[in-house]
Amino acid sequence: MSDDDVMPLPRPADHVVFRELDSEAVILNLQSGIYFGLDAIGTQIWQAIDRRDSVDAIVTAIVDAYDVDRATAAGDVRRLVAQLVDKGLLIMGAHARPPL
Repeated sequence: MSDDDVMPLPRPADHVVFRELDSEAVILNLQSGIYFGLDAIGTQIWQAIDRRDSVDAIVTAIVDAYDVDRATAAGDVRRLVAQLVDKGLLIMGAHARPPL
């Protein structure tokens, strides 16, 4: 079973602005004023989500790029996605903004 079987595709919310600063980034919810800082790996995950990569593809990219096992990477990606959803920065599934 792939990660996509358990987690719908996350997508940036319409009211979110993303800015990268060097290898880190900030995401701002324009409706609530809540912002979230991302380290280099979090920025890589956000960019993959914005490209419409599947969760499985994101986990694979993290495993390939870093010295981490698949279960750890999958858990870390899921935790970050959950935090971003809780802050209104990502939405899950069909109600996400369409690709450009």
